[in-house]
Amino acid sequence: MLEPLGVDEATFAVYHALLSHPDSTPEQIAALVDRPIAEVNVLLDKLRELELLVPTWTNPSAEHAVHPRLGLTGLAERRRTELNLRLGELNEAAATAEVIAEQYNELLTARSSGDVEVLKGRANASRRIEELALKTRETFWVLAPVHVEDIIQVGDNSPDFALLERGIKIKSVYLQSMAASRQAIEYAAKMHRLGCEIRATPTLPMRLMIVDRELAVLPMDPENPTAGAVIHRTPAVVAVAIALFDAYWARGTEMFAPDDRDDSPLTPHESEVLRLLAGGAKDEQVARLLGISLRTARRITANLSERLDAASRFELGVAAAKRGWV
Repeated sequence: MLEPLGVDEATFAVYHALLSHPDSTPEQIAALVDRPIAEVNVLLDKLRELELLVPTWTNPSAEHAVHPRLGLTGLAERRRTELNLRLGELNEAAATAEVIAEQYNELLTARSSGDVEVLKGRANASRRIEELALKTRETFWVLAPVHVEDIIQVGDNSPDFALLERGIKIKSVYLQSMAASRQAIEYAAKMHRLGCEIRATPTLPMRLMIVDRELAVLPMDPENPTAGAVIHRTPAVVAVAIALFDAYWARGTEMFAPDDRDDSPLTPHESEVLRLLAGGAKDEQVARLLGISLRTARRITANLSERLDAASRFELGVAAAKRGWV
């Protein structure tokens, strides 16, 4: 119970022995507490530091243990004073940290008005967007004209996973070209399983993020992703951004429908054709690699498309991935 005062069990044992046997030598104290004399000497020094063992007034060469009411109460008061001092220093440090954080934030953003933040450079934009994601309350909408390689590179480290696990409702529109990569489709499928709504379109105008329908993040230069980004809070700009997102969302193809897996078996040829198509192979390459005629390869592809109700190779890849066939 006295450890917050710096008096542990061993120290208190020596202190108690000194109070009970005030005229004892260190050797006698060591025998009383059943500890080595070297350890007892260390504990005596600790009691001196705590001012629980002080020189006797009448004989400065002798020492005595201070009465607990005076010694321990005084020690508690000193500790309280030290803690108050540390608390004051901590409050000052926290205030300083807040000032530094605000100054750093000003370095990241050049504000032209209260409703606009200009984030110069990809690194600054990424840091600020991560901060905005942490503060997202309900919705996070994205137009993501990213390359397949970028999707694969994110992988399990995608910050979107953390948002979905927090219950944030995410809508993402990707390019249909992502269907050419099995890894990209698997990534999208994981996003879907976590609750993300995903659609795809042949083209997208630019990268766009809309947070809680209150702010929009647009690229500073759509042709140069390293230039940075601009955050708009102006209601008119946000409304235009939402309209743009809604337009591409409406024309997008659902990548994953509510109906789940179809466990119908595939023939070895069908399975291999799907794998090659998912890798971006053309009918001619499929036929050559499988040692079958071009007509046979096309017939297998057509049968799979009809079976999965797919109107294009993109839809075929998505439907097959959804069922776990590739």
